[in-house]
Amino acid sequence: MLVDRQIVKLAVPALGVLTAEPLYLLVDTAVVGHLGAVPLAGLSVGAIVLAQIATQMSFLTFGTTARAARLHGAGRRADAVAEGVQATWCAVLIGLVLLVAGQLFVSPIAHALTGDVQAADAAIGWLRIALFGAPMILITMAGNGWMRGVQDMRRPLRFVLVGNGISAALCPLLVHGFGWGLNGSAIANVAAQLISAGLFVRALIAEGVPLAPVAAALKAQFGVARDLVLLGLAFQSCWISATAVAAHTSTAAVGAHQVVFQLWMFLALVLDSLAVAAQALIGAALGADDSDRARRVAWQVTRSGLAFGTVLAVLFAALAEVLPHVFTSDPGVLAEIPNAWWFFVALQPIGGVVFALDGVLLGAGDAAYLRNATMVAAALGFLPIVWASLSFGWGLAGIWSGLSAFLLVRMVSVVSRLRSGRWAVVGAVRA
Repeated sequence: MLVDRQIVKLAVPALGVLTAEPLYLLVDTAVVGHLGAVPLAGLSVGAIVLAQIATQMSFLTFGTTARAARLHGAGRRADAVAEGVQATWCAVLIGLVLLVAGQLFVSPIAHALTGDVQAADAAIGWLRIALFGAPMILITMAGNGWMRGVQDMRRPLRFVLVGNGISAALCPLLVHGFGWGLNGSAIANVAAQLISAGLFVRALIAEGVPLAPVAAALKAQFGVARDLVLLGLAFQSCWISATAVAAHTSTAAVGAHQVVFQLWMFLALVLDSLAVAAQALIGAALGADDSDRARRVAWQVTRSGLAFGTVLAVLFAALAEVLPHVFTSDPGVLAEIPNAWWFFVALQPIGGVVFALDGVLLGAGDAAYLRNATMVAAALGFLPIVWASLSFGWGLAGIWSGLSAFLLVRMVSVVSRLRSGRWAVVGAVRA
């Protein structure tokens, strides 16, 4: 029961942090969706490109959490916060590089991802503005990382809610009220990211630890990044391929994919709230040399993930005839949505188990295994099916069949790792 209470105590505020951004994106999708199919397609392509930043740089959150949690479990809070300082410097440096590179390459990337010139042009305009938020996104990720590691979940919730709340109010005003269309959506995004990042930086300064960059620590941060960047590449090869195939199918298909995929990402992060709790608790337990406790947390969070995913599946099955109309009124898009919707519903319990165990393995610092398992799932499960869908005209049903195969392969691999116990390596720093 103590483990259950601790999971809930950490998972509930983590849920708010994780869902704030995708919930805002759902609001954004609903606002833009009423502009028509072309702006919605442009947002779909632009959003999947911007998502690469968060996914490829996930080491700023997950790697920092794993290291900070072990140090916190060993009673070394100042050292745990210092991990956040160096992660924030990494965020600033990488964010500036991405901003410049993004402006240079945004046009060829957008045109490569969609066969429709109008949709590509819409995506380019949105991205040129939204990319100014890239450094802020990464600073927020670093801030979440060290705060999760020291089991401070409430302040990140406030920081993210303030930023996204203001942005959610701005979005319809800028898009429809001021008549700025899709560009208004991008400006609202940047506003949210700037506010949240500023609050995280202020919290880091208030900790009173040295704020100067340390070359050796930065080098260590980038070294840990390798496995998590490769893990992110495996995910994003799937997400980008899915969006590209949908965009080459039809404007209605990519619009429908945007609606269902944003719901999928939203619920994935809802389920990830359990993973965040597990990551912090397992890192702390292993840092305190308590492998038995780490295993108990791992099994409990797995059971909770399965139950939570099942509840979500039932809920969204009941909303199948109602919810899509919130996001778009375009008849073509609405006609395509059912081709993906029932896959999305059926995958929730599987996702509950997989995402929970992702948190377990990341908390244990077992990113190399997770990287390899995800790359195998992408290569053998998702990518062959999604590209066959393009060749044979299977449409959204083919794309989401590929996603189903991807999740099933990942579930087998992470459950096998859990049962083996080889992930439970104790110590303040994983060897």
